[in-house]
Amino acid sequence: IYIDTEGTFRPDRVRQIAEAKGVAAEAAMDNIVCARCYTSEHLEQLLVEAAGLMVNDEDRFALLIVDSIMGGFRVDYSGRGELADRQQKLARVMNKLQKVSEEFNVAVVLSNQVMADPGAGCAFMPSFPKPVGGHILAHFSTTRVMLRKGRGEQRIAKIYDSPCLPESESIFEIFAGGVRNGGD
Repeated sequence: IYIDTEGTFRPDRVRQIAEAKGVAAEAAMDNIVCARCYTSEHLEQLLVEAAGLMVNDEDRFALLIVDSIMGGFRVDYSGRGELADRQQKLARVMNKLQKVSEEFNVAVVLSNQVMADPGAGCAFMPSFPKPVGGHILAHFSTTRVMLRKGRGEQRIAKIYDSPCLPESESIFEIFAGGVRNGGD
């Protein structure tokens, strides 16, 4: 299940990767349930609907993606005055995601943006970006991976918080056939 808050899901890209892997494009698309999400309230409704789909066909689903977890919250809440309400609602959504994951044995992958933290650095030290969503996302997430651009077409995935994996980096490339190791 793919919940798209950013409007970035590309069926043509799925078809392209499927064909490169020798999988029928329409068979690949038939294995994806995609829903466009517009607000945080809509996200909560979609999670209830996703759980309903999983109840009816438990063996079909192995992955739930929310791209991007904070997308709907940015629409509904703005400024520091609404921060407490946003964080409480985010905690409820994260709790629902955790319950869906545990009840239906599905992996949950969330994408998120980062923001500059101008107060974190000083004149001589750069400030590193931090994830939008604060401690709520950090506490509900099991493993956190930061993606960044590398040289040319390369990207770098860095595990920076995990209870079972050491902090490490891996270089990869996105190409017409999908994703490959950066050295290939």
